[in-house]
Amino acid sequence: MPLPCSPIWLFDLDNTLHDASRHAFPTIDTAMTGFIADALTLTEADASKLRVAYWHRYGATLLGLIRHHPHVDPRQFLAHSHPLDMLTDQLHPMPRLKRTLARLPGRKYLFTNGPQDYAETMLAALGIDRSFDGVFAIESAGYAPKPQPHGYHMLLRRWRLDPHRCVLVEDTAANLKPARRLGMATVLIRKGSRRCAWADWQIPDLAALAERWSRQR
Repeated sequence: MPLPCSPIWLFDLDNTLHDASRHAFPTIDTAMTGFIADALTLTEADASKLRVAYWHRYGATLLGLIRHHPHVDPRQFLAHSHPLDMLTDQLHPMPRLKRTLARLPGRKYLFTNGPQDYAETMLAALGIDRSFDGVFAIESAGYAPKPQPHGYHMLLRRWRLDPHRCVLVEDTAANLKPARRLGMATVLIRKGSRRCAWADWQIPDLAALAERWSRQR
């Protein structure tokens, strides 16, 4: 299926624009565990188990904390669990990141489950902050992460976007489903042959997006 001729690009951040699995995610997981241990008076081992359990059950550790531990301040949790100096100490941008973004026409927005400070800091550290027209982070969605539909609707309303012109580029298949239901085109970054029913395009890496777009035109 072809993408819109005049697209508005919505990019995920982690494992889409940079390889978060190599450094960012382990750093965030460790910081989250430490915060939970302190906030709930748990051992590191029990805090780690709870972090993972909430992530599996609710799709985000933060949602479990909000639901079961209302005394925990979401803003403090997000700030503590995203130590910006440590996260920018090692950067792993996707190959040809800047060139790929430059070759794609149209407005570009970041749509991330991460917090605003982290998203803006990472874009600047990667040298691509000027490529984006806006950042829609977890705070903007009222702490309702993808794939909950609420954030998608909020994003469209904030910038008055036509969903039929939007293209969501993601590495998480489940996050494409609400986008497709709203009429967006979808691109899944996934290696291998396993197909996703919610992806209009499936590509092995970000660099392939510009190549395929140039062929469509």
